[in-house]
Amino acid sequence: MNKEIILHIKNMVCPRCIKVVTDELTELGINTINVSLGKVQLTAPVSNESLFEIKKALEKNGFELLDDKKSKVIEQIKILIIEGIRDGKFSEMHINLSQYINDQVQMEYSYLSNLFSSVEGKTIERFVILQKIERIKELISYDELSIKEIAGLLGYSSLQALSNQFKKETGMNPRDFKKISADVTRNPINDI
Repeated sequence: MNKEIILHIKNMVCPRCIKVVTDELTELGINTINVSLGKVQLTAPVSNESLFEIKKALEKNGFELLDDKKSKVIEQIKILIIEGIRDGKFSEMHINLSQYINDQVQMEYSYLSNLFSSVEGKTIERFVILQKIERIKELISYDELSIKEIAGLLGYSSLQALSNQFKKETGMNPRDFKKISADVTRNPINDI
C-alpha cells in the first residue's frame, strides 16, 4: 500500500500561486497528482537532494516548505480563512468561524486558537479582520460592487458594521477610501 506523499507549502494564497508551484515542480521534473492551496500531492517519494531543490525553487518565489506539524496546522487555518473570505463562503455560512475551523481542521478550537496566537502573535479573529479589510480595499479599488454588496459578500450583518470596522482599522470610512484608493498601496494577503 502506497503512503500518500504530501508537501505542505506556506504562502500559497491564490490560483496564481498554484500555477507558479506547478510550473516550478514541472521544471524540476517532479510529478504531481494534485496541487492546491498549501498542498502538493506527489506521485512518488523524492530524494533529499530533490527536496532541497524544491525548497530552493519555492523560496525563490516567496513560498516556504513546511515540515513541522504546528506550522502545517497554522497554514491550514490561514488558507481556510483566506479562501472563505475570497470565495464569499462566510456570507453563506450558518455556523460561526470557530465551529467552521474546528470542523475543517478536526482539532479543538481552543487549542488551535492558542497555537495560532502563540506562533503568529495575533488571534485568529484578528487575522480574519485584517484579511477582510484587505479584501474590502481590493473590492473597493475594482469599483465593481457597492459597499453594501461588499458587506453582504464578506458576511457583515450590515453596511454600518463594515463601515465601523473599516474606519476602526484604517482611520477612514469606505467612501473616503474609495476616493483615494488609486494612491494607496495595499498589503499582500500572505504578509498579514
